[in-house]
Amino acid sequence: MKKFILVTGGARSGKSSFAQSLAHAAGDEQVLYIATSIPFDDEMRTRIKKHREHRPSVWATLEAYKDFDEQLGKVYEKKKAILLDCITLMVSNIILEKCTDWSILPEDCRVEIEQAVMLEIDKLLSAVRRLDTTFIAVTNETGMGIVPENKLSRLFQDIAGRVNQMLARNADDVYLCVSGIPVKIK
Repeated sequence: MKKFILVTGGARSGKSSFAQSLAHAAGDEQVLYIATSIPFDDEMRTRIKKHREHRPSVWATLEAYKDFDEQLGKVYEKKKAILLDCITLMVSNIILEKCTDWSILPEDCRVEIEQAVMLEIDKLLSAVRRLDTTFIAVTNETGMGIVPENKLSRLFQDIAGRVNQMLARNADDVYLCVSGIPVKIK
């Protein structure tokens, strides 16, 4: 059954574990796991290692954070479920790729960055629509906290919020994870 499911929530809310249970239920061993994280430092390498240890080793893995219109066609191979973890890391990677001077962050750069992110989200949604499988995306809910102090963090929060709205509009089901408890909101 073809379905697009979005799983959102705060940090350490149980999003990934819940999304993995959905992927396992939909695809058993026939799951493609898309990892969007880039291991910039030791802390991130440790987080990636823990994520690998908590998912079945038989799942195929694609490490990518953009160009999903091309990427998914290459590795889809009749998987019963695809799990992308996580959208907000994807957004961060694109912002950091496009932003060369975080201290200045002029308005034209902000617009260019948001356009680049939205283009990648459009490509992702286009690819998802062509798939004949369950697609699950994990994202962080970034709008429930205070407004960040610096420009880069505000830019990230603004873009991530708009991306999440776009994905939720297009999703068949949306879950919000709170303290390890998934709540279906759409």
